Amino acid sequence: MERVQEEKTKGKRSNRWLWPLAALVVVFLAAAATSKIGIFFNSPKIFSYSRQESGELRVSQKHEKLKASVEMRQWRERPPSFYSVKFESCKTMMDLVKDGYYESLPFTAGGLNWTFLIYPTGIIKNIWFPFVSLYVRIDNSSVITDPQEVYAEIKFFVYYHFVNRLYYYSEETEPVMFNSVKREYGVPYFLDTNLLKVPGTAYIFDGGICEFGVDVFVAPPFNNWETFSYDENISTNFTWNLSDFSTLISPDFNTSDPFSSGGRNWVLKVYPNGYGVGTDKYLSLYLLSETNEKDYVRATLRVLNQIPSNNVEKQVEGWPNAAENGWGFEDFMPLSDLKDGTKGFVVDDVLQVEVEIRALSNITSK
Repeated sequence: MERVQEEKTKGKRSNRWLWPLAALVVVFLAAAATSKIGIFFNSPKIFSYSRQESGELRVSQKHEKLKASVEMRQWRERPPSFYSVKFESCKTMMDLVKDGYYESLPFTAGGLNWTFLIYPTGIIKNIWFPFVSLYVRIDNSSVITDPQEVYAEIKFFVYYHFVNRLYYYSEETEPVMFNSVKREYGVPYFLDTNLLKVPGTAYIFDGGICEFGVDVFVAPPFNNWETFSYDENISTNFTWNLSDFSTLISPDFNTSDPFSSGGRNWVLKVYPNGYGVGTDKYLSLYLLSETNEKDYVRATLRVLNQIPSNNVEKQVEGWPNAAENGWGFEDFMPLSDLKDGTKGFVVDDVLQVEVEIRALSNITSK
């Protein structure tokens, strides 16, 4: 009998440490609700919510592996850019709204009128764990015709008045679609309602004020795009005869008449006395787009030998990188070879320059 009594006494002693531990946990949770530790206890539940005009309620839990768009929670110092609602007494607002919602005055974003809806005890009722729900709605004064769709980036905010004075906000990683049927979007589990009931918490400041905000960035309809193509089956030859070449030896340049290739106009440009590093030493030769288009070009530039002997030619390929949006060379060929009449590049004071375009890109836009 004494042994049984002794075992009971030992059991009671071994359980004594549980009560202080439980008390410590309670104190820690209470501190978390009213301090920065609460950031971690108010992490979001990742849910999406859409409500049709008929009143149908649909809630679906998202999974990152199934859908890329997820709700994100972050902090920032800058206030909302579009609209904010400040309640001078958060408690009074909650008493008046009760289980309903507060709807803001209309505000304009992206050419549409919107209203901001605040459910202090949540749109999905849970008496044990109530959450503030925040929604944005296209106001009935804005007409959306079928099959028009509106895409908007939505952010919901609450002011966190503590040491750093930040805004806690929620946003989707993908724009939200609205249309004539789906006119609203929101976050049902934005913030623990209990954090608005205790004066002095991080979300209640200056004697009872609380502030919520929303950003609505409406994307314009998609109508700007371009198509890039590359044609390797072009074969365009253009020859330019520069008469009285000896009188052209100057710092100036000469430009050919335009010629067509790949649906665009081009010109050849010659600096008879050189350009850049080629000045006074080399003939500088370029192919230019007459409209300064930045195409990808594969071509051959030539100075023809008229004896005939060997032409001087160089390949160009790539995007424009030369003077005035062109393709070419500052040091195409030495001026000494041009001035030597025995080499056959200038005959009867005529210089013949040629280009062969063999491939060309094309960009069309709408």
